[in-house]
Amino acid sequence: MKRIAVFCGSSAGNETAYKDAGKAIGIYLAKNNIELVFGGGKVGMMGIIADAVLENRGKVVGVIPSILKVKEVMHPDVQEMIVTKTMHKRKQIMYDMSDGFIALPGGFGTLDELFETVTWSQLVLHQKPVAILNVAGFFDPLLEMVNTMVEKGFIKKPNDEIIIIDTNIESLFEKMRNFQPTMEGKHYFKKTR
Repeated sequence: MKRIAVFCGSSAGNETAYKDAGKAIGIYLAKNNIELVFGGGKVGMMGIIADAVLENRGKVVGVIPSILKVKEVMHPDVQEMIVTKTMHKRKQIMYDMSDGFIALPGGFGTLDELFETVTWSQLVLHQKPVAILNVAGFFDPLLEMVNTMVEKGFIKKPNDEIIIIDTNIESLFEKMRNFQPTMEGKHYFKKTR
């Protein structure tokens, strides 16, 4: 994996664990020569991760729509910044550039990006790993909702296992490196919470 898109908040949240995880994943990317592709903002989790990559001499590619250049405070220090006309174009470029995707704590935009990549995987529009770093149980309620959707017949097995889930950065990346989609695009990973 040469480039990873990280989906995360333009806010840093209210727990230190989120900020610590953002910094740790940024350091991990830089130390392992994996380029960060992210939403282009200087603030919140986005800024924390990008700054950690840059401070450790890693490469960062930002992708930001023109309407958010001011609101998300476009990061001035990244090596490459792509400005798009729309949110959809932003996501498309991030998806096309990346070898895999990781969601960290965030809000509606983070969930939008995560579930679009999951849906595209389910439809076999891509066969790249999609992962969640479940920091301090942040995604537990969401994962319970996925279980409910399976129980109620809205998600078929094994599509509930498309998302790679872990609480540890190193083992999450190991699972992503070992990702092997089947011919049908279905993925089989044991979840670790």
